[in-house]
Amino acid sequence: MQSSNAKERQGWDWAGLAWLFLFFWYFSGVTQVLIQLTGTNGFTSFRQAFLVSGLWLIPVLLFPSKTKSIAGGIGIVLWLTSLIGLGYFCIYGQQFSQSVIFIMFESNMAESTEYFGQYFVWWMVPVYLIYTLGAWLIWRKVRPLHSGKSQSYALAVILVLSLIGYPAVREYQKSGPTQAAIDKFEGRFEPAVPWQLVVGYNKYRKQLENMNTLLEGNAKLAPLTNMVEARADQPSTLVLVIGESTNRQRMSLYGYNRETTPELDKLRDQLQVFDNVVTPRPYTIEALQQVLTFADENNPDGYLSTPSIINMMEQAGYKTFWITNQQTMTKRNTMLTTFSKQTDEQVYLNNNLNQNARQYDGDVLKPFNKALADKAPRKLIVVHLLGTHMRYKYRYPEEFEKFTDNSGVPKWVTEDQMPTYNSYDNAVLYNDFVVSSLIKQFSASQPDGFLLYLSDHGEAVFDSADGGVIGRNEGKPTAPMYTIPFIVWASDKWKQHSSFDFKSMLSRPYSSANLIHTWADLAGLSFAELDKSKSLISDQFTVRPQIIGDPSQPKSLIDFSMIKTRKNHPAPDEQVSNQPLIKSGT
Repeated sequence: MQSSNAKERQGWDWAGLAWLFLFFWYFSGVTQVLIQLTGTNGFTSFRQAFLVSGLWLIPVLLFPSKTKSIAGGIGIVLWLTSLIGLGYFCIYGQQFSQSVIFIMFESNMAESTEYFGQYFVWWMVPVYLIYTLGAWLIWRKVRPLHSGKSQSYALAVILVLSLIGYPAVREYQKSGPTQAAIDKFEGRFEPAVPWQLVVGYNKYRKQLENMNTLLEGNAKLAPLTNMVEARADQPSTLVLVIGESTNRQRMSLYGYNRETTPELDKLRDQLQVFDNVVTPRPYTIEALQQVLTFADENNPDGYLSTPSIINMMEQAGYKTFWITNQQTMTKRNTMLTTFSKQTDEQVYLNNNLNQNARQYDGDVLKPFNKALADKAPRKLIVVHLLGTHMRYKYRYPEEFEKFTDNSGVPKWVTEDQMPTYNSYDNAVLYNDFVVSSLIKQFSASQPDGFLLYLSDHGEAVFDSADGGVIGRNEGKPTAPMYTIPFIVWASDKWKQHSSFDFKSMLSRPYSSANLIHTWADLAGLSFAELDKSKSLISDQFTVRPQIIGDPSQPKSLIDFSMIKTRKNHPAPDEQVSNQPLIKSGT
């Protein structure tokens, strides 16, 4: 009895507790440490994996006499599931996510084998062996906690309340009993094993169901009426490059004082550079729902009831490709994946858990070359870039870190803001390399066709005298959030049979919401639904207000001209409202 009471009075066995936690954390921690050391992602996933690993302490706290066997059983499960995430990071340098599960399930066995085997190297075998040895050595240090039962039970309760109860209550208070609250709660667990597989698969199933519903609706749409093509059955390759978060006011091609687009500047004589185009929405999904379809502010749900650019080009007899460096099967990006699945062939390059992870657009160049080499005589290739999306420092390799000081930086940008301001310009510089490389690759293939590049929306990055405006906020719009690049390059073969002199049209006020009309006009298509008054290159073009805002809230719609347009940077006395930082992937 005295011995039992003595144990009850003992303090915490801190060393034993530390070994237990280290063992459980190890299976998520190794990959998370590698992610931090390589700068692939921010700290959030590391923190969540660290906290969630504490949940595995609960069973050994409740049954201390079976600590060794319980820890061993849990460890085997964690080890097996962690091998997937660790191996994926070793091969691709990305954090495992539901997007990877999408790729696995949407590919046949041969494609899946190629997907994982393409970069498999011999050193992964010793890496796995060393990793497994590390887990075994830590497990040998695991022992029953020499603390009293009451202390162990109290700690178990604290862990349940802090790691499950508090997050659940917090999300309930923020979002109520909604699916959004459940999704956010699940997201707290996703960075840790085995939850990255459990939560990832659950997300995949939900988004797959949503995507299939959208695709079924798209398949039922009636074709465009009385389509006629000026060059029916003639070989042609057309390329649509969709950028991300790129404000043209930060491009030297558009007069910015820093040389952020040197390669496009060199090609300027070959380009038609339109300088008065804006996006209807400052968010990717909402913008592209209009940009890629007949939807607009008067018909916001038109993306569900009208054909897309992809449908249109397939009706015209084109083989279609979609190459994307954006995330795929996430709740927000399901619409993007739906557009991609309308094409004949898809290439998904970005399977990171978070959109703001390190990912370079140079990855699109190889699959783009492969698509160009496809034997189909008539091709549409859509390339969707990650562009200059937050976090900007993750958008370019080290050799593109050109802007590091205050040279050319407006005087209102503070020392604290300088690194972000410079990293955005460096991201624009790398985006210039990627877009110009696509043009050069396209030109080298000697195509009969054209390439059109535009961004989905812009981005405010301390462009105002206020100095605090960064990101995108539709409720408090500023010009940089909407001003986008819009350029067209055409091959010599295309120019021989199609007009490419748009000099008198370059400054026309235009909304990318009407892109499908311009694209059809460029491609030489005509059909009953085509409105040439909405084509930027048509003699029938009609000047319209550049409407921005949420069409589901008509009172929020305004003419872009109401926002004081800034050339490069506003005058120091111009003031705009502060915007919250936009961290989402869209």
